Amino acid sequence: MNPVSRSVVPLTLSLAALTLTAACTTGTAGPNGSPGTAPAAGAAEIPGMPDPAAEAAPGVTAAILFDLGPTVTDTNGFTLYRYDKDSVNPPRSKCTEACSRTWIPAKADGDLVVTGLDRALVGTVTRDDGTRQLTLAGWPLYRNAGDAMPGNTGGQGVDDAWFPARPDGTKVLLTADTWQADDLGI
Repeated sequence: MNPVSRSVVPLTLSLAALTLTAACTTGTAGPNGSPGTAPAAGAAEIPGMPDPAAEAAPGVTAAILFDLGPTVTDTNGFTLYRYDKDSVNPPRSKCTEACSRTWIPAKADGDLVVTGLDRALVGTVTRDDGTRQLTLAGWPLYRNAGDAMPGNTGGQGVDDAWFPARPDGTKVLLTADTWQADDLGI
């Protein structure tokens, strides 16, 4: 066997396995593994990845995002943002109607899941439409509809008013290089 054919065989086998896997994955599983509906035409699906359109259980989780450092996410791992034009005392959201379609209010219905941060900082505010929104240190929290995957931070600094929230409720302004240097005392 010549050297070229030795490298082609594993590649061919890998492509065949990928093709078989794709052919067997025709839709998403519903509750308890029951057949679900197929994704919309053209929709990319990654097995095990939360659906960005799906409702997360209400709550917040402390996380460290590689590009921004310590932040908070919803229970599906999507970055939660605060809006500088909102008010904190008393908490009030100023992102309504069209704004709330891009900046999705973090729901606060039912039992809130709080992981890795001070529960005393977590609260709720009733929005003008009557729904309850999650707050952190008084700041209403939102998800950016443009963040397609957990850990995305595409809303960082939008309109000089939208910033990921830190676990203490302050906003993220630093890049990863800066927060890592600060942590290391550099």
